[in-house]
Amino acid sequence: MKSLDDVKLSVLDLCPIVEGGTAADAFRDAVDLARHAERLGYERYWVAEHHNIPGVASAATAVVIGHVAGGTSRIRVGAGGIMLPNHAPLVIAEQFGTLASLYPGRIDLGLGRAPGGDQRTARALRRYQEEVDAFPRDVREVQNYFRPAGPGRFVHAIPGEGLDVPIWILGSSDFGARLAAELGLPYAFASHFAPDQLFDALAIYRENFIPSEALEKPYAMIGVNAFLADTDEAAVRLFSSHQQAILNLVRGRPGLLPPPVDDVEALWTPFERAHVDKMTRVSVVGSPETVRGRLQSLVNAVKPDEVVFSGHIYDHAARLRSYDLLMQVCRTSAAAEAASLPSSR
Repeated sequence: MKSLDDVKLSVLDLCPIVEGGTAADAFRDAVDLARHAERLGYERYWVAEHHNIPGVASAATAVVIGHVAGGTSRIRVGAGGIMLPNHAPLVIAEQFGTLASLYPGRIDLGLGRAPGGDQRTARALRRYQEEVDAFPRDVREVQNYFRPAGPGRFVHAIPGEGLDVPIWILGSSDFGARLAAELGLPYAFASHFAPDQLFDALAIYRENFIPSEALEKPYAMIGVNAFLADTDEAAVRLFSSHQQAILNLVRGRPGLLPPPVDDVEALWTPFERAHVDKMTRVSVVGSPETVRGRLQSLVNAVKPDEVVFSGHIYDHAARLRSYDLLMQVCRTSAAAEAASLPSSR
Protein backbone atom coordinates (compact mmCIF):
# COMPACT_ATOMS: atom_id res chain seq x y z
CA MET A 1 0.00 0.00 0.00
CA LYS A 2 1.29 3.43 -0.94
CA SER A 3 0.87 6.02 1.80
CA LEU A 4 -0.32 9.53 1.09
CA ASP A 5 2.87 10.69 2.76
CA ASP A 6 4.85 9.13 -0.11
CA VAL A 7 3.01 11.08 -2.81
CA LYS A 8 3.98 14.60 -3.88
CA LEU A 9 1.15 17.14 -3.75
CA SER A 10 0.57 19.99 -6.18
CA VAL A 11 -2.03 22.59 -7.19
CA LEU A 12 -3.78 23.04 -10.55
CA ASP A 13 -5.52 26.37 -11.10
CA LEU A 14 -7.50 27.88 -13.98
CA CYS A 15 -7.58 31.31 -12.32
CA PRO A 16 -11.38 31.17 -12.01
CA ILE A 17 -13.33 34.39 -12.52
CA VAL A 18 -16.24 34.31 -10.10
CA GLU A 19 -19.60 35.94 -10.53
CA GLY A 20 -19.18 39.51 -9.30
CA GLY A 21 -15.42 39.36 -9.83
CA THR A 22 -12.93 40.26 -12.57
CA ALA A 23 -9.89 38.74 -14.23
CA ALA A 24 -7.74 41.10 -12.17
CA ASP A 25 -9.26 39.59 -9.02
CA ALA A 26 -8.52 36.11 -10.35
CA PHE A 27 -4.85 36.92 -10.93
CA ARG A 28 -4.49 38.49 -7.49
CA ASP A 29 -6.06 35.39 -5.94
CA ALA A 30 -3.80 33.13 -8.02
CA VAL A 31 -0.66 34.66 -6.53
CA ASP A 32 -2.17 34.47 -3.05
CA LEU A 33 -3.05 30.79 -3.55
CA ALA A 34 0.44 30.01 -4.87
CA ARG A 35 2.05 31.71 -1.87
CA HIS A 36 -0.27 29.77 0.43
CA ALA A 37 0.62 26.52 -1.33
CA GLU A 38 4.31 27.38 -1.07
CA ARG A 39 4.03 27.94 2.70
CA LEU A 40 2.15 24.66 3.12
CA GLY A 41 4.76 22.65 1.21
CA TYR A 42 3.03 21.85 -2.08
CA GLU A 43 5.46 20.78 -4.81
CA ARG A 44 4.23 22.89 -7.73
CA TYR A 45 1.53 25.28 -8.88
CA TRP A 46 0.29 24.82 -12.44
CA VAL A 47 -2.08 26.82 -14.60
CA ALA A 48 -3.83 25.51 -17.70
CA GLU A 49 -4.51 27.02 -21.11
CA HIS A 50 -8.21 27.41 -21.93
CA HIS A 51 -9.88 29.81 -24.35
CA ASN A 52 -13.29 31.41 -24.84
CA ILE A 53 -14.53 30.34 -21.40
CA PRO A 54 -15.81 33.35 -19.41
CA GLY A 55 -14.90 31.87 -16.03
CA VAL A 56 -11.29 30.99 -16.87
CA ALA A 57 -8.60 33.69 -16.84
CA SER A 58 -5.52 31.57 -17.67
CA ALA A 59 -5.67 31.83 -21.48
CA ALA A 60 -2.30 33.63 -21.73
CA THR A 61 -0.70 30.86 -19.72
CA ALA A 62 2.97 31.86 -19.95
CA VAL A 63 2.11 35.40 -18.84
CA VAL A 64 0.23 34.09 -15.79
CA ILE A 65 3.12 31.76 -14.94
CA GLY A 66 5.51 34.71 -14.95
CA HIS A 67 3.15 36.70 -12.73
CA VAL A 68 2.85 33.85 -10.20
CA ALA A 69 6.54 32.94 -10.25
CA GLY A 70 7.39 36.57 -9.59
CA GLY A 71 5.12 36.55 -6.55
CA THR A 72 6.60 33.39 -5.03
CA SER A 73 10.12 32.25 -4.18
CA ARG A 74 10.43 28.44 -4.01
CA ILE A 75 7.43 26.56 -5.39
CA ARG A 76 7.71 25.23 -8.95
CA VAL A 77 5.38 27.06 -11.35
CA GLY A 78 4.33 25.79 -14.72
CA ALA A 79 1.81 24.89 -17.38
CA GLY A 80 -0.62 22.08 -16.91
CA GLY A 81 -0.65 22.70 -19.70
CA ILE A 82 0.16 24.50 -22.90
CA MET A 83 -2.05 23.26 -25.75
CA LEU A 84 0.76 22.86 -28.25
CA PRO A 85 -1.34 22.65 -31.46
CA ASN A 86 -2.29 26.28 -30.81
CA HIS A 87 1.31 27.48 -30.99
CA ALA A 88 4.50 27.34 -32.99
CA PRO A 89 7.02 25.18 -31.06
CA LEU A 90 9.66 27.90 -31.35
CA VAL A 91 7.40 30.44 -29.64
CA ILE A 92 6.77 28.07 -26.72
CA ALA A 93 10.48 27.32 -26.40
CA GLU A 94 11.25 31.05 -26.33
CA GLN A 95 8.49 31.79 -23.81
CA PHE A 96 9.53 29.04 -21.42
CA GLY A 97 13.20 29.72 -22.00
CA THR A 98 12.49 33.27 -20.89
CA LEU A 99 10.61 32.06 -17.83
CA ALA A 100 13.37 29.59 -16.94
CA SER A 101 15.96 32.36 -17.28
CA LEU A 102 13.97 34.64 -14.98
CA TYR A 103 13.14 31.89 -12.45
CA PRO A 104 15.85 29.22 -12.79
CA GLY A 105 15.02 25.75 -11.52
CA ARG A 106 11.35 26.56 -10.95
CA ILE A 107 9.57 26.32 -14.32
CA ASP A 108 7.69 23.29 -15.74
CA LEU A 109 6.29 22.89 -19.26
CA GLY A 110 3.36 20.51 -19.60
CA LEU A 111 2.22 19.95 -23.20
CA GLY A 112 -1.22 18.81 -24.37
CA ARG A 113 -2.75 18.13 -27.77
CA ALA A 114 -6.32 19.34 -27.14
CA PRO A 115 -7.44 22.77 -28.40
CA GLY A 116 -8.38 24.11 -24.96
CA GLY A 117 -11.68 25.41 -26.33
CA ASP A 118 -14.38 24.79 -28.92
CA GLN A 119 -13.70 24.26 -32.62
CA ARG A 120 -14.51 27.85 -33.61
CA THR A 121 -11.99 29.05 -31.04
CA ALA A 122 -9.43 26.53 -32.28
CA ARG A 123 -9.79 27.94 -35.79
CA ALA A 124 -9.37 31.48 -34.46
CA LEU A 125 -6.18 30.46 -32.66
CA ARG A 126 -4.70 28.51 -35.55
CA ARG A 127 -4.77 30.56 -38.73
CA TYR A 128 -3.26 27.62 -40.59
CA GLN A 129 -4.78 24.35 -39.47
CA GLU A 130 -2.47 21.47 -38.60
CA GLU A 131 -3.47 17.87 -38.19
CA VAL A 132 -3.61 16.72 -34.56
CA ASP A 133 -1.11 13.97 -35.40
CA ALA A 134 1.52 16.71 -35.69
CA PHE A 135 1.65 16.79 -31.88
CA PRO A 136 4.48 14.20 -31.45
CA ARG A 137 6.55 16.02 -34.07
CA ASP A 138 5.95 19.37 -32.36
CA VAL A 139 6.89 17.99 -28.94
CA ARG A 140 10.20 16.76 -30.36
CA GLU A 141 10.76 20.16 -31.94
CA VAL A 142 10.29 21.88 -28.57
CA GLN A 143 12.73 19.42 -27.02
CA ASN A 144 15.31 20.16 -29.70
CA TYR A 145 15.10 23.90 -29.11
CA PHE A 146 16.06 23.35 -25.47
CA ARG A 147 19.09 21.22 -26.34
CA PRO A 148 22.55 22.78 -26.73
CA ALA A 149 23.26 24.03 -30.23
CA GLY A 150 24.87 21.61 -32.65
CA PRO A 151 25.99 21.49 -36.27
CA GLY A 152 23.27 22.11 -38.79
CA ARG A 153 20.93 24.04 -36.51
CA PHE A 154 19.95 27.31 -38.09
CA VAL A 155 17.02 28.34 -35.88
CA HIS A 156 17.71 28.94 -32.19
CA ALA A 157 15.42 29.57 -29.23
CA ILE A 158 16.97 32.52 -27.46
CA PRO A 159 16.53 32.31 -24.55
CA GLY A 160 15.83 28.60 -24.28
CA GLU A 161 18.71 26.86 -25.95
CA GLY A 162 20.69 24.72 -23.50
CA LEU A 163 18.27 25.30 -20.63
CA ASP A 164 16.90 22.51 -18.50
CA VAL A 165 13.15 23.05 -18.75
CA PRO A 166 11.30 19.88 -17.64
CA ILE A 167 8.72 18.78 -20.21
CA TRP A 168 5.63 16.79 -19.27
CA ILE A 169 3.09 15.12 -21.53
CA LEU A 170 -0.53 15.70 -20.53
CA GLY A 171 -3.45 13.59 -21.62
CA SER A 172 -6.74 11.87 -20.97
CA SER A 173 -6.30 8.87 -23.29
CA ASP A 174 -3.74 6.29 -24.34
CA PHE A 175 -2.33 8.63 -27.02
CA GLY A 176 -0.49 10.84 -24.55
CA ALA A 177 0.45 7.82 -22.43
CA ARG A 178 2.16 6.11 -25.37
CA LEU A 179 3.97 9.29 -26.41
CA ALA A 180 5.20 10.02 -22.87
CA ALA A 181 6.44 6.42 -22.59
CA GLU A 182 8.18 6.56 -25.98
CA LEU A 183 9.93 9.85 -25.18
CA GLY A 184 10.75 8.92 -21.58
CA LEU A 185 8.90 11.91 -20.12
CA PRO A 186 6.71 12.35 -17.03
CA TYR A 187 3.00 11.92 -17.70
CA ALA A 188 0.06 13.80 -16.15
CA PHE A 189 -3.43 12.34 -16.58
CA ALA A 190 -6.45 14.67 -16.55
CA SER A 191 -8.59 12.47 -14.32
CA HIS A 192 -10.09 15.52 -12.62
CA PHE A 193 -12.40 16.03 -15.62
CA ALA A 194 -11.89 13.06 -17.99
CA PRO A 195 -11.35 10.00 -15.82
CA ASP A 196 -12.59 7.20 -18.11
CA GLN A 197 -9.20 5.86 -19.28
CA LEU A 198 -7.22 6.57 -16.12
CA PHE A 199 -6.19 3.00 -15.30
CA ASP A 200 -5.61 1.89 -18.89
CA ALA A 201 -3.55 4.96 -19.77
CA LEU A 202 -1.28 4.66 -16.72
CA ALA A 203 -0.80 0.94 -17.35
CA ILE A 204 0.21 1.64 -20.96
CA TYR A 205 2.58 4.39 -19.84
CA ARG A 206 4.29 2.27 -17.21
CA GLU A 207 4.55 -0.88 -19.31
CA ASN A 208 6.00 0.87 -22.38
CA PHE A 209 8.24 3.45 -20.71
CA ILE A 210 11.68 3.89 -22.28
CA PRO A 211 14.28 5.55 -20.01
CA SER A 212 15.67 8.83 -21.32
CA GLU A 213 18.07 11.60 -20.37
CA ALA A 214 15.10 13.33 -18.76
CA LEU A 215 13.77 10.42 -16.71
CA GLU A 216 15.08 7.01 -15.65
CA LYS A 217 11.72 5.47 -14.71
CA PRO A 218 8.03 6.29 -15.17
CA TYR A 219 6.65 9.23 -13.23
CA ALA A 220 2.87 9.63 -13.20
CA MET A 221 0.72 12.46 -11.90
CA ILE A 222 -3.08 12.35 -11.65
CA GLY A 223 -5.59 15.20 -11.32
CA VAL A 224 -8.09 15.16 -8.46
CA ASN A 225 -10.81 17.66 -7.59
CA ALA A 226 -10.62 18.53 -3.90
CA PHE A 227 -13.21 20.41 -1.84
CA LEU A 228 -12.54 20.29 1.88
CA ALA A 229 -14.15 22.09 4.78
CA ASP A 230 -14.56 21.52 8.50
CA THR A 231 -17.80 19.58 7.93
CA ASP A 232 -19.09 17.35 5.14
CA GLU A 233 -22.07 19.61 4.64
CA ALA A 234 -19.93 22.71 4.16
CA ALA A 235 -17.65 20.90 1.68
CA VAL A 236 -20.59 19.61 -0.36
CA ARG A 237 -21.89 23.16 -0.59
CA LEU A 238 -18.49 24.43 -1.80
CA PHE A 239 -18.44 21.68 -4.44
CA SER A 240 -21.77 22.89 -5.83
CA SER A 241 -20.03 25.84 -7.52
CA HIS A 242 -17.86 23.48 -9.52
CA GLN A 243 -20.83 21.24 -10.31
CA GLN A 244 -22.73 24.24 -11.66
CA ALA A 245 -19.73 25.25 -13.78
CA ILE A 246 -19.52 21.77 -15.31
CA LEU A 247 -23.29 21.76 -15.83
CA ASN A 248 -22.99 25.00 -17.77
CA LEU A 249 -20.32 23.41 -19.97
CA VAL A 250 -22.55 20.39 -20.56
CA ARG A 251 -25.32 22.76 -21.66
CA GLY A 252 -22.93 24.62 -23.97
CA ARG A 253 -23.24 27.84 -21.97
CA PRO A 254 -20.00 28.31 -20.02
CA GLY A 255 -20.04 31.22 -17.62
CA LEU A 256 -18.40 32.73 -14.56
CA LEU A 257 -17.88 30.53 -11.51
CA PRO A 258 -21.22 30.72 -9.64
CA PRO A 259 -21.71 30.96 -5.88
CA PRO A 260 -22.57 27.74 -4.05
CA VAL A 261 -26.16 26.63 -3.55
CA ASP A 262 -27.85 24.60 -0.86
CA ASP A 263 -29.65 22.26 -3.27
CA VAL A 264 -27.78 21.57 -6.50
CA GLU A 265 -30.18 18.72 -7.25
CA ALA A 266 -32.85 21.24 -8.16
CA LEU A 267 -30.72 22.63 -11.00
CA TRP A 268 -30.31 19.65 -13.34
CA THR A 269 -32.11 16.84 -15.08
CA PRO A 270 -31.21 13.20 -14.36
CA PHE A 271 -29.28 13.04 -17.65
CA GLU A 272 -27.33 16.21 -16.82
CA ARG A 273 -26.55 14.96 -13.34
CA ALA A 274 -25.19 11.70 -14.74
CA HIS A 275 -22.95 13.65 -17.12
CA VAL A 276 -21.61 15.94 -14.38
CA ASP A 277 -21.09 13.01 -12.01
CA LYS A 278 -19.17 11.13 -14.69
CA MET A 279 -16.83 14.06 -15.35
CA THR A 280 -16.21 14.77 -11.66
CA ARG A 281 -16.08 11.29 -10.21
CA VAL A 282 -12.37 11.59 -9.35
CA SER A 283 -13.12 14.08 -6.59
CA VAL A 284 -12.71 14.17 -2.84
CA VAL A 285 -15.38 16.20 -1.07
CA GLY A 286 -15.90 16.44 2.67
CA SER A 287 -14.30 16.99 6.03
CA PRO A 288 -10.72 15.80 6.62
CA GLU A 289 -12.02 12.63 8.25
CA THR A 290 -14.19 11.82 5.23
CA VAL A 291 -11.60 12.71 2.61
CA ARG A 292 -8.70 10.80 4.15
CA GLY A 293 -10.12 7.34 3.42
CA ARG A 294 -11.33 8.25 -0.07
CA LEU A 295 -7.98 9.73 -1.04
CA GLN A 296 -6.00 6.84 0.40
CA SER A 297 -8.16 4.36 -1.53
CA LEU A 298 -7.53 6.29 -4.74
CA VAL A 299 -3.77 6.32 -4.14
CA ASN A 300 -3.82 2.59 -3.36
CA ALA A 301 -5.63 1.88 -6.62
CA VAL A 302 -3.70 4.19 -8.95
CA LYS A 303 -0.30 4.40 -7.23
CA PRO A 304 0.58 7.86 -8.57
CA ASP A 305 3.90 9.51 -7.88
CA GLU A 306 2.15 12.85 -7.56
CA VAL A 307 -1.38 14.21 -7.24
CA VAL A 308 -2.30 17.65 -8.55
CA PHE A 309 -5.40 19.01 -6.85
CA SER A 310 -7.91 21.31 -8.49
CA GLY A 311 -10.40 23.15 -6.30
CA HIS A 312 -12.37 25.93 -7.92
CA ILE A 313 -14.16 27.38 -4.93
CA TYR A 314 -16.20 30.58 -5.13
CA ASP A 315 -14.95 32.10 -1.87
CA HIS A 316 -11.19 32.64 -1.93
CA ALA A 317 -10.76 32.25 1.84
CA ALA A 318 -12.61 28.94 1.69
CA ARG A 319 -10.33 27.81 -1.15
CA LEU A 320 -7.22 28.57 0.92
CA ARG A 321 -8.75 26.69 3.83
CA SER A 322 -9.49 23.71 1.59
CA TYR A 323 -5.85 23.38 0.52
CA ASP A 324 -4.77 23.80 4.15
CA LEU A 325 -7.01 20.94 5.27
CA LEU A 326 -5.91 18.84 2.31
CA MET A 327 -2.26 19.12 3.28
CA GLN A 328 -3.15 18.22 6.85
CA VAL A 329 -4.96 15.11 5.61
CA CYS A 330 -2.11 13.96 3.40
CA ARG A 331 0.74 14.63 5.76
CA THR A 332 -0.88 13.12 8.85
CA SER A 333 -2.01 9.97 7.07
CA ALA A 334 0.89 7.81 8.25
CA ALA A 335 0.26 8.71 11.88
CA ALA A 336 -3.47 8.05 11.45
CA GLU A 337 -2.81 4.66 9.86
CA ALA A 338 -0.38 3.65 12.61
CA ALA A 339 -2.90 4.60 15.28
CA SER A 340 -5.55 2.44 13.63
CA LEU A 341 -3.42 -0.73 13.59
CA PRO A 342 -3.99 -3.37 16.31
CA SER A 343 -1.50 -3.25 19.14
CA SER A 344 1.24 -5.92 19.05
CA ARG A 345 1.23 -6.18 22.82
